[in-house]
Amino acid sequence: MKSFFQVNSSKKQKNIIGALLIAMSVVSFSGCSAGTAGNSDSSSSGAAAVAQQTAANEANLSDARNTPVVRAAKAVGPAVVGITNKAIARDWFNNPVETEGVGSGVIFKNDDGKSYIVTNNHVISGAKEIIVSLADGRSLKGKLVGADEMTDLAVVRVDDGKLPAAEFADSDKIVVGEPAIAIGNPMGLEFQGSVTSGVISALNRTLDISDKRVKLLQTDAAINPGNSGGALVNADGKVIGINSAKVAASGVEGMGFAIPTNTVQNVIDEILSKGYVARPYLGVTVFDPQTAGRYGYQLNIDKGVYVFQLTLNGPSGKAGLQRGDIILKLNGEETNSVSDLRAKIAEHKVGDTVKVTYDRNGAERTVDVVLEEMPQDNK
Repeated sequence: MKSFFQVNSSKKQKNIIGALLIAMSVVSFSGCSAGTAGNSDSSSSGAAAVAQQTAANEANLSDARNTPVVRAAKAVGPAVVGITNKAIARDWFNNPVETEGVGSGVIFKNDDGKSYIVTNNHVISGAKEIIVSLADGRSLKGKLVGADEMTDLAVVRVDDGKLPAAEFADSDKIVVGEPAIAIGNPMGLEFQGSVTSGVISALNRTLDISDKRVKLLQTDAAINPGNSGGALVNADGKVIGINSAKVAASGVEGMGFAIPTNTVQNVIDEILSKGYVARPYLGVTVFDPQTAGRYGYQLNIDKGVYVFQLTLNGPSGKAGLQRGDIILKLNGEETNSVSDLRAKIAEHKVGDTVKVTYDRNGAERTVDVVLEEMPQDNK
């Protein structure tokens, strides 16, 4: 079999570090604000005081001042919470130390004495303990229901079924230029419930993040570290997205991204019913020239993706594919990158049959592959 790989072990570490630096300079997930949780007692009393002052001011609000942003903040603000992630890290002497990070979340459902909150997966990742800080100043212990790394979403539950819940809008009906209001906790709980406004800058923005292709809403409403998991709201006071990422390149401003609510709803429905999101998979590990370079390999192909590993009892193995094959097309559409292939598989459901066109030793072949559910240990 022709060798498509050249191993360059001396460059392996350099390539991995370089890839990480490039990724961080272009797209930065607005994650937890480490060490900014502040004093919980002062946060609680401060939130209660703000709520009282706001109620008093609203009683004398003129029609001119009662803008869509004001109404949206009033409608959704009480449903936006702080998420404190308490995790264990190691210091320079390998001793365990507790760390804290703060993100945001949105209450979306009350059921059977419990309330359910959607947030970002990276906000709760690695948490030993989750603390939910409510807009009324109270703090409750949160329990992780389930998370989905691919869409960067997670669901947390608290034992109080009477909390205010936000209403989701149909994100497929959003138009470019309409108002967008971001509500969350930038830089930690000291700034809990911060409101920023802008417009929807673009729809269906496709970003490649860690070989995953995601479609997001783009907005110029300010999104900062700690806003992750917070609400992006329309002028009707309904949630249209969950804030997730921002462009952090030097000289770039006003480019924030949110996961559309229709995607969010599908994910949280599966998490609530199964505890995870069932996804179809081919049962192969593939490389394109770019991803191969991250691991110190030079991949000598000009199209398709190289099958580096294959699960013998997986869908592709059962269909006859082998390690070293080059997948060229899926259902007649070219797949020239890892993200291409993953995006096309994600368009299907478990049990669907797809036509895989591949090259083996210079001969092109096509085979039917029945997609199976991705095992949990593969996620």
